[in-house]
Amino acid sequence: MIVLIFRSFIISLLSSVVVAQSTPGATSKKSIEAFNELGYASVFSDQRLPSYAIPDSTRAFKYDSIWLEKLKETRSLFTLIHDTAGDNIEKKVNKELLIDRFERINQKTPFQIAYNPILEREIAKYLRGDATLIRRMLQVSAFYFPLFEQILDENDLPLELKYLAIVESALDPKARSYVGARGLWQFMYSTGKSFGLEVNNYVDDRSDPLKSTKAAAAYLNQLYRIFDNWDLALAAYNSGPGNVSKAIRRSGGYTNYWNIRPYLPKETADYVPRFYAILYLFEHAKEHGLSAERLERTYLETDTIHIKRSITFDHITEELPISKEQLEALNPSYRMATIPYVKGKDYALRLPKALIGDFISAEGEVYALAKKQEDASEKPLAALVSGPERLRYRVKSGDALSIIADRYGVSVKQIRSWNNLSGNVIRVGQRLTIYPRRYPKS
Repeated sequence: MIVLIFRSFIISLLSSVVVAQSTPGATSKKSIEAFNELGYASVFSDQRLPSYAIPDSTRAFKYDSIWLEKLKETRSLFTLIHDTAGDNIEKKVNKELLIDRFERINQKTPFQIAYNPILEREIAKYLRGDATLIRRMLQVSAFYFPLFEQILDENDLPLELKYLAIVESALDPKARSYVGARGLWQFMYSTGKSFGLEVNNYVDDRSDPLKSTKAAAAYLNQLYRIFDNWDLALAAYNSGPGNVSKAIRRSGGYTNYWNIRPYLPKETADYVPRFYAILYLFEHAKEHGLSAERLERTYLETDTIHIKRSITFDHITEELPISKEQLEALNPSYRMATIPYVKGKDYALRLPKALIGDFISAEGEVYALAKKQEDASEKPLAALVSGPERLRYRVKSGDALSIIADRYGVSVKQIRSWNNLSGNVIRVGQRLTIYPRRYPKS
């Protein structure tokens, strides 16, 4: 089993998958406080299972817990993405200073960044009022940006595109827009499916940081190949390439974003300026008094385990010292707090490194709990589902289609259809095919 340390929010580009070995009778619940004097924690108090003991630094586990709490707090920021930042922040922006700073940013990026009053107003919005959004983004970006940068680099894309996820979702993998877009990169259902993201009742890859970032990189690459201009590619990411093409036509053929901006949907007209405002504020956060709470470690150690049957987060929390909220932060792509088991699919559970051994130890109990709950659920009555799917009925004296239909819980029209009858006339001894919904008691 390989346990990986990765410098991005809970997802490793090179993460290995651990296939858990069931150990019946092993200790099921472990206390996080069971640390020894050397500062390391054995994940087992039961010494009968030395092969599953995975030591973890107590300090590292403490940091992981802090990060999980920070990620839970971020869930509330999606609705604040249009709000402002402020308190002890420089509220006024010197125009000449902005011109100089944008010129320097432009020199090191492939974007066409230059000062204009629209950008100044957008920056000013974030430099007023509550500092919650920008400061929290500065902090939470420590999880996601290493992952984003690696995938963007692998696809030869500008690393500054990582800021797009802030504009899209405020770095909330569970974010959902009013039109139904989901995840860090806000994919609509059809667009996500076209880039290989699985979406069903239990799994939504749009909320998976790794898979959705790869899909976003592929989509952005495609848009840039279409327009050969990053401003237009960004606009197309927000509103679709069709709307950008329409704006180009309506403008008389201009291809500079600022020239076609009046012809774009209002949301898209604000989208690119907002992206550049976020880029600017991250580049010059210190100069504006923006800073995040400093944490000693900016990564979270986790690994994955293939499950052997469908289980819920409640089943896991019953046997492991982890909360449902933490499981949701670690496994954002699972809907309904359920990890399904489907043959041929690689659905896996992600846990903090320190709890990998705990799960392997308690795997039997987790599955037993899931089975017990399943067995206790109400089942269909045997009388309603047993018996042949089709029966051959012999017509008796006094029978009529309406009497036979009522006896077996079907309609006259159905009996006529099953037997190719043109009318309601039947004769004694005639055999009829019936697909009953119920059976007579006698």
